[in-house]
Amino acid sequence: MTRTVRPRSDQARDPYGIGPVGSMIGPIVSVVGLILIAIVTINLFDYNLPLLGGGGGNGGNGGGAVAGPELTPAPSNVIVVPKEARFLGNIVYAKAGNIWVQSDQGATQLTNGGGASMPSFSPDGNWVYYVHDTPTRGKWPRRGTSIWYDIDLNELFRVRADGSGQPQRLLSGQVRSGSNRWSAWIRQPVVSPDGKTVALVTDAPQPDDSNVVLQFYDLARDRLTRARVPEVGVLGHQDPEWRPDGKMLLYTMNDRDGAKGAPVIMRYDPKTKAARALTTRGYMQPSYSPDGRFIAATRTNPLGTDVVILNAGNGNELFRITNDDTSWAPVWSPAGDAIAFLHIAGQTVDLRLAKLEGQGPDWTVLETVNLTEVSGLDAASRPDWYVPPALLPAAEGSGGGSTAPSASPSP
Repeated sequence: MTRTVRPRSDQARDPYGIGPVGSMIGPIVSVVGLILIAIVTINLFDYNLPLLGGGGGNGGNGGGAVAGPELTPAPSNVIVVPKEARFLGNIVYAKAGNIWVQSDQGATQLTNGGGASMPSFSPDGNWVYYVHDTPTRGKWPRRGTSIWYDIDLNELFRVRADGSGQPQRLLSGQVRSGSNRWSAWIRQPVVSPDGKTVALVTDAPQPDDSNVVLQFYDLARDRLTRARVPEVGVLGHQDPEWRPDGKMLLYTMNDRDGAKGAPVIMRYDPKTKAARALTTRGYMQPSYSPDGRFIAATRTNPLGTDVVILNAGNGNELFRITNDDTSWAPVWSPAGDAIAFLHIAGQTVDLRLAKLEGQGPDWTVLETVNLTEVSGLDAASRPDWYVPPALLPAAEGSGGGSTAPSASPSP
């Protein structure tokens, strides 16, 4: 459902500074039906994105026109898995507002009823954390008068990865001020390797006084803490990503170059609470290699987006996975031998897998295969990947190291 930007005071602004007070966010990013946190900077500032149309937040799942041969996206409750879709472990993603987990045995739907997006695994693989949006009515003052709006209530949920039990609500974005009701943004939750902390981007608990920025949610204490790292204007942050050993966290600081987006991947030290730029402008959506030495990322350009590999020490680009301007949101296999990413053809978003051969930085792409076909995945929800430790190869390298997965605490 399209969300209306809440009216604010002269000092307060909408989450990404994309329009005047009271304007509609939805039409600006109607290509995906909701704010595309994952690639918002490019989209808002006039890059030619690979996303060409569609609605409902599912990358065109609904029967839009498709460039090239006539292809009909699969129904909202169907994932088409081709025979060549073989990989180690499980990959989670979103389609039509529901969460799915895919393995060699096929794809399984974990949630029903819509509204779910941006899933990620807990370190032990037992849970999938995600954001749930519920259409509702909100009332907020504008120039001294409270006005009703159609909004989405953002909440942090988790569900068991095997599909058992019911989803659990962990954190609500509901904001109350007297008789007024609103919702803070809650986006892109990722759990720390020790299972204790969720990194996310949000303007909670006081949206009028905050942009959508990096924060940490303590699962045991039920408490949010701002990272208090630099931000540019009202553009905020996105794409939090823990290093496998938990000693470093990457995120994207949104910036602009004139009218165009210019995202920068930042590196945050949880111990010192200091952040510095890792890359030059034009990189976002980082995903660490299992040993922490390399980073898969989305590289932006005037024609679209591609998947690349960066040096985790200095941010230099080492290798190009795609050259089609229509690929983004990479996730590195915990086994280290493949990278999955989203790709769009016409209006239909699907999942692809690049199989790597050799040792970094001297890789070659052995082959690229489709993990889904004409399935219309959620373009704003980057996939996540879990492989049981018993199936992983012996740890190699010393760049970032890895730790044994920790269990998720009870809420």
